[in-house]
Formats: sequence, C-alpha cells, structure tokens
Amino acid sequence: MSASSDGVGLRQRTRDAVRQQIAELALVIFDEQGFDETTVDQIAAAACISPRSFFRYFASKEDVVLGDPMLYGEPVRQRLAQSLESMPIWQALRAGFEAVVETIEADPERALRATRVMISTPSLRARNTEKHLAWMTVLVPLVAAALNCPEEERQYHARAITLCALTCLDVSSAELVHRNGAVTSRVLLDEAFRLLKPTTLVD
Repeated sequence: MSASSDGVGLRQRTRDAVRQQIAELALVIFDEQGFDETTVDQIAAAACISPRSFFRYFASKEDVVLGDPMLYGEPVRQRLAQSLESMPIWQALRAGFEAVVETIEADPERALRATRVMISTPSLRARNTEKHLAWMTVLVPLVAAALNCPEEERQYHARAITLCALTCLDVSSAELVHRNGAVTSRVLLDEAFRLLKPTTLVD
C-alpha cells in the first residue's frame, strides 16, 4: 500500500468516526426531545462543530436516523440470493433479513433508540417506506426468479411475498420498541415470519 493511499484510508476512517459520533449524539437528542423539535444548530452545538460542518457529514436530519437505504439493503439482497440456492422462498427471505438482525445485535441500545425515534416521527416513517421500496427493487427479481408459477402472475406474487416479508421486519421493529428491548429482534422477527408465512407458492 502506498503512503498516499494509506493517507486516504486514514482520512476516511477519521471521517467515518466523526460521522458516527455526530449520529450518536443526535440520536440521543432526538430521543430525549423529539426529532422535529431538534434543530441542526442544537446537534452541531452538542458535537462542538458548526452547522455547516454537520452538512458535510449528513445531507439532512433524516439521514442521521435512516441514511442510505441500500446500506443494509445490499447485504439483505446478498443473503437472500445465497439462501435461495438451498431454501424455500419464505425461509430465504428470513435468512436475508439476518443481515439486519446482526446489525441490531451489534449495538442493541442504539438500534432501539433509532427505531423509537423513527416510529414516533411521521417524516421518518415515510422515509422508511421509501427505503423499503428501494429494497423491493433488488429483492423482488430474486423472489420472482425462484417462483414456480405462470409468468403473467410471477411479478405480482413476488411483490406480494416480498412486501409481506418487509412487513414482518417493520412490525417486529415496532414491537422491539413496544417491549423496550426486553425481547430480542431475532425472536420477534422469527415470530412475525411464522405468523405471516404464506400457505402456497413458497413452500
């Protein structure tokens, strides 16, 4: 590795660390006083940076909570593609969402706080729906290719099944907040998948 490339890597790691610190501070403030009630100026003051510096790391307040929709969507897609090689579709979708569960379990307190902020804020709930629509564009083709049904029905069935799986993720996330983290996200997601398991097409 050249000295210049190592320098670029160090700068990026430093930037990522600062971005993470700002996000952690912002989530605490959002959780304590409300997302809509919190200003960028307040976040910047808590992080000892200028408001202009905040926007060097985040395009908006919403990005602090949800960020790039494919940051987690791509790992889900990869897990789903691998799982479809050996599992029925519904099980493979659950295996795909294991990428999300692992992220939650890596820092459950942060995940609980971020989810609590998200479900209590209408604009963030709308942004979360947009995230799922972005995920649909990469997950539905994989599900459609695995279905054994007439071609004219395949896309519709794939969208319905994938959206049901995303609903399991949503409802289990909300339940995680409702129970204040007393039950793990994995247990809640497994239960939701059992409750919504389709009886046809995907066994």
